[in-house]
Amino acid sequence: MAVTDIATRTYDHGFRLDPIVRSLLDTDFYKLLMLQMIRHLYPDVRATFALINRTKTVRLADDIDEAELRVQLDHARTVRFTKKELIWLAGNSFAGQDRIFEPDFIAWLAGFQLPDYDLRRADGQFELHFAGPWTHTTLWEIPALTIINELRSRAATRDMGRFTLDVLYARAKAKLWDKVERLRALPDLVISDFGTRRRHGFLWQRWCVEALKEGLGNRFIGTSNVLLAMDNDLEAIGTNAHELPMVLAALADSDADVAAAPYRVLDDWRRHYGGNLLIALPDAFGTASFLSRAPDWVADWTGFRPDSAPPIAGGEQIIRWWQTHGRDPATKLLIFSDGMDVEAIEATYRHFHGRVRLSFGWGTNLTNDFRGCAPDATGGLEPISLVAKVVTANGRPAVKLSDNPAKATGDPAEIARYVRIFGEEGRLPLPVSV
Repeated sequence: MAVTDIATRTYDHGFRLDPIVRSLLDTDFYKLLMLQMIRHLYPDVRATFALINRTKTVRLADDIDEAELRVQLDHARTVRFTKKELIWLAGNSFAGQDRIFEPDFIAWLAGFQLPDYDLRRADGQFELHFAGPWTHTTLWEIPALTIINELRSRAATRDMGRFTLDVLYARAKAKLWDKVERLRALPDLVISDFGTRRRHGFLWQRWCVEALKEGLGNRFIGTSNVLLAMDNDLEAIGTNAHELPMVLAALADSDADVAAAPYRVLDDWRRHYGGNLLIALPDAFGTASFLSRAPDWVADWTGFRPDSAPPIAGGEQIIRWWQTHGRDPATKLLIFSDGMDVEAIEATYRHFHGRVRLSFGWGTNLTNDFRGCAPDATGGLEPISLVAKVVTANGRPAVKLSDNPAKATGDPAEIARYVRIFGEEGRLPLPVSV
């Protein structure tokens, strides 16, 4: 496969050459897994998602042209799953399981279209909402984030000359390769690309994936990006996200049902998937609360993905829980993916190596680390903490508490109610950079 000259493409690109959303497969694998279950169990639920910029100092509406944003969002609504993509989804094996997507789901995807959106400006930020059936609004999350992030990158590089761009990408490539060489020193490393949502751009993510495939060999096990997995003959990696317990808790009619929502999600999940897809995400309403109330059968799952606690502390917490439930941590899997970069990967690997099975999802710091690479300093190349979260389900407010209160989302009164239900144990405010 020829290596793309990213600097030239960046210099030359216009909308016709480089639309940001090229394919509906240009999404994270967990979205498709969740969508199949949502369509099966909750086809009538309506959910609204909203863009949330946690990096308040960055005024997105000042950096990005609103008309250009609308053009990209409108274009995304014209994209459809192709026959080739659907054949690949239907016939491929994922996580060691054959034909994970049912024929009626594949047939339904053939007619799928992203629903409409609502875009406004307020105090230097964009207010972007997607309202409609949960089966449709859920797939807006990744395209919306990739569009905003890439438009910001394009704005930051628009006035750079050819040589400036060439130097920018040369430095970024060298910076990534230095990280790859450090990771080679970890002989039992298992790592995958989780960098779609906040990437610098599609072409750059593709380069990063191809670089890791060559540089790390079989230690690089795949990518969360379904299109890049298909195009590069890699495993598509992913399971589930906070969205599921957030919606089910919002739909609950009592505090007791809110408290039970995370385990109802897992029960739904295990009826749809098994094996390596049995990975629990415990921190939507706090890991300590989740573990204290979890049914014993959760301990038989393949593993956990601690997402918002400090990685070593979060991993130790889960290992202790396995031990108290009579399970051998050495047979279990921990997946670390929250803001990981090479230093955190090295420290976490060395701390847990030999005690538990380890895997790392490398996200924003893989696909959007241009810090110090621009010949002329420009803030537009700094990654920001941008998310798209479900905010209502059937008109009811949705909440995420997280182990880090800085990542909490939802109406303040509802957040306070959820804290009363789940408690504050283990929740520690920490800076959020990506």
